[in-house]
Amino acid sequence: MSTDSTIGRRSYLKGAGAALALPLLDAMGWADSGSGKALKPPVRLGFMYMPHGVIMDQFWPADAHSFLTSPPPAIKSLQPVLDQCLMMKGISGVSNGPYKGAPHALELSTWLTAALPDPDRRDEIAISISADQIAANALGAFTTLPSLELATMPQTWKENQAGLNEAYYSHCSFRSPTQAVPAEINPRNVLNRLFNTKDQDSGQVSSGISPLDRSMLDLVLGGARDLRRTLSPNDQQKLDEYLDSVRSVERRIAAIELRQKEAALEKAGIRPSRSHKSDSPPIEVKIPEGDKRSEYMQVMCDLNVLAFQTDTTRVCTYIGSTPNGASYPELGFSDKHHSTTHHNNQPEKVRKVAAITEFNIEQFAYMVKKMHRLREGDGTLLDNCIMMWGSGLEDGNKHTRENLPFILAGRGGGSMNTGRFLPDVQGNQGDLLTTLLACAGVPLDRPVGIATKQIAELSAKG
Repeated sequence: MSTDSTIGRRSYLKGAGAALALPLLDAMGWADSGSGKALKPPVRLGFMYMPHGVIMDQFWPADAHSFLTSPPPAIKSLQPVLDQCLMMKGISGVSNGPYKGAPHALELSTWLTAALPDPDRRDEIAISISADQIAANALGAFTTLPSLELATMPQTWKENQAGLNEAYYSHCSFRSPTQAVPAEINPRNVLNRLFNTKDQDSGQVSSGISPLDRSMLDLVLGGARDLRRTLSPNDQQKLDEYLDSVRSVERRIAAIELRQKEAALEKAGIRPSRSHKSDSPPIEVKIPEGDKRSEYMQVMCDLNVLAFQTDTTRVCTYIGSTPNGASYPELGFSDKHHSTTHHNNQPEKVRKVAAITEFNIEQFAYMVKKMHRLREGDGTLLDNCIMMWGSGLEDGNKHTRENLPFILAGRGGGSMNTGRFLPDVQGNQGDLLTTLLACAGVPLDRPVGIATKQIAELSAKG
């Protein structure tokens, strides 16, 4: 039997009217350059946001030498993969300019644009295309979805700082200078979108019927068994791991939905029939403000991982929370994130802000560590990603933006030199975004926002 055949990168396992994009296997056509030499997997770009800044002495490493061995409390969850991470101090944000009274309208909207809204058109969207959408325009031609935008909270916050359009408070992705990109907060809808599952009667995406229930997966696995016979042992393992991960995500989403239904029954005074008298009441999980915020965020992170693993998209942006409105009962207190950041150095409020920061970075670490465990090509999925976690403010207490907190993870297909803390980088937010796009192979005809250069120290060649 011939051993030099390849499978097209867009091959699918089909069953029950649904199509699952396969993970990237060695046998896929994109691994065949036509000259017998393997091509490198593509680079993916991911962005994850937290508002209101950090407690700086608990976020920044003490020095470059202790970064890997004694990380500060905020990033402790990343320690197993710190050799895959890069931190830089000295990245300044966009100046508030004429918007001195609008820190929260600007912190998210400028995060990926590195640009200020047009002061003469404050009540409408008039800013700049964001870095994720620049990447989507370049990389989206190779994938089913040009980009994926996720959020934990509805993008409906209403406020009027400095007369700015309300969309600036809850959007960071802008398809054009005048068009904000909405983010999806329902994991079920994300799953349907990723796998293109449609209601066969209406032709529309169905949100009420599980697209990946066990019976459908059984049909898919029947086709997978035929496919497995043509694959190497390494590819067989990848295929099995992929199908297991799809099942895992579906089970998580189903569990969240079940808890929501049971919590609603409990509120109405009806005890679910399957419960025993000795059982504790089911945890009420509100999306996006549930008691188990970590579980919801991890489902969204899993969907990001799956989207990258299957090459369904190469660009994903996840707004972990928006300015104002978020609280973290899972951490043992109900204080709003925003109000807590105005701590005036009160120890208890400082402790709570530090806990919120640590929690959000833990969710980022959950995603990054999962990527690190997934094999791809000669390395891991994380090796072929550039993941950025960050905030649009340095210090929420004073609304400063001189040293914006960023964590980069992944080697970008070998384009980035990780395992380092650079304590004195000279650059701005636009410089960072421009450099990341260049590392991902995105052609640029102009800098991003206020950028004036690329940050040489960031790249593997620097």
